[in-house]
Formats: sequence, C-alpha cells, structure tokens
Amino acid sequence: MLRWAFVLLVGVLLIAAIPSCASTASRGSAAITDDLGRTVTVEKAPQRIVSLAPNITEMLFALGLGDKVVGVTEACDYPEEALSKPKVGGYFATSLETIINQDPDIVLSDGHDPVSAQLENLGTTMVVIQPETIDGILRDIELLGQITGKEAEAKELVAEMQRRIDAVTAKMTGVERPTVFYVIDASEVARPWTAGSGSFIDAIIDLAGGMNIASSEGPYSQFSLEALVSTDPHMIVVDASHGEAFIPDFGSLPGWKEAGAVKGGRVYTIDGNLTSRPGPRIVDGLEAMSRLIHPELFP
Repeated sequence: MLRWAFVLLVGVLLIAAIPSCASTASRGSAAITDDLGRTVTVEKAPQRIVSLAPNITEMLFALGLGDKVVGVTEACDYPEEALSKPKVGGYFATSLETIINQDPDIVLSDGHDPVSAQLENLGTTMVVIQPETIDGILRDIELLGQITGKEAEAKELVAEMQRRIDAVTAKMTGVERPTVFYVIDASEVARPWTAGSGSFIDAIIDLAGGMNIASSEGPYSQFSLEALVSTDPHMIVVDASHGEAFIPDFGSLPGWKEAGAVKGGRVYTIDGNLTSRPGPRIVDGLEAMSRLIHPELFP
C-alpha cells in the first residue's frame, strides 16, 4: 500500500512539473509583436541590449536591466547610471558602426533612428517600442518584461504606476477645471510651440484636472500669440527641461505681458522630460502637473 502511495506521489509531482518545464523553455524563444505591428522572434533573453531612445533606456533601468545595457544615445540622460554607458550617437544621428561594435543581442528603437532598416538587413534583432498613450507606456513596460525575462518586475512596476495614476484621477471627480497653456518653446515669441491633442502633455493636463486651450491643435504645434491672449488661460506652464536660460521674461514681452496668467503671476515651470518622455517617469509628470493645477488637492 505504501509502495503504491509512493508511486502515486511521484506521478503527481512529475505531472505538476511539466507546465513549469514548458514555461522555462518558452521563455528562451518567443515571438512578440512590437509597436509597429511587426512580429519579431526573440531567441533568448538578451544579455547585451542597445537602446536608441531615452524613454526605452529609462524603462530598462526601471526593470533592473542596467547591467545588460551596452549602448545608449547621447540623449539618454536618466537615470544617472545611463550617463556612463557607451554612446552610439545622437538621438537622431545614431552610428551603425558603433552599434554593431557593441555586439548587441537586441536593439530597441522608438522608430525615429536612421539605422533600423540597416540593422535588420544585417540580421540584428530589432524591436520598436513606440507608445502613443499612457496605457501604451504600461503595455510596453510589460512587453519589455516579456522580452527580457523580467515579467514579474514589469507587472510590479506597472501596478505601482497604475496605483499612482488612479490616486490622482480619484481626486479630480467634480473639480473645476482651470484652463492651461503649455509652452514647449517660446523662442519664437509670436508663435510659441505647444502641445495639443495626441500628445502626452495634453493627456496629462486632462488627467490632472485642467483644460488645455491648445487641445484642438496637433500634438506639437505653433500657437499664435493673438489666440493665446484672446483665450486668456488661467495658467501658463513652461517646459524647463532646457534650463532657466531658455525661459523668457514673459512680463517684459509684448502681448505676453497682457495675458491674465502673466499679470497674475500664474506662470509655472515643469520638467518637460517628465511630461513628454513616454517612460516610467510619466507618472511623476502627472503628479507634478496635478500639484500645479490643483495645489489645494495636493498639500
């Protein structure tokens, strides 16, 4: 009787082990669909990764993959550890030769680099990570987790990001929505660059309980100063990611100084890397924008 019980126990353990073995094997080779709708086969969890975009670099480090990153662009400035990684060129001027010299298992691009087609022709595994929405950012973090064998870490990161997003939006029910004008670049004073529909900035302003006066414009558009003054937004938020030296004194500029937000001292700065870079820190951007628009809700 004991012998049969032992045999039965062994059989149960063997059956239970089968799915685990199959799962381990499948992680070595997987077909994934990237953000261009391309099916890409990743033969194994990559050990040498080249990132061609700052947001992708941030995703990789957030998943604990910094030691696997062997190449980044000169624009990849966060986290601090990324600054010491080998550079493969500028954001829009990556070097094919330098990338190849890093002997990558995989190259991750946002689709805007000039060398993707050449790398694919050379047989390099290329995956395009190009989220267009905040939900898309969360999905792409999970996709990177699948590609790199960091599924658990990706799910944990996404859950925490979603928790923080939900915490902000829960406070916005029924609130008054002040009008907002976002300045990306005001070097052309009469036609500043702003963010409209389809941009992460527009989505963040909405989630943060504001109304973007440029929401009817394209994702990145020039907005006439006359329209700005006539619309008279409650507040102006200025991208400060290029440094304070690039932010004009709006109070001394013709037209601008007549805007209610300027006269009322309601011109604020924000780190544009948080509001426009589609990576894990997009939630930091949402929280920062929420504090500017509704300081009464975030003491």
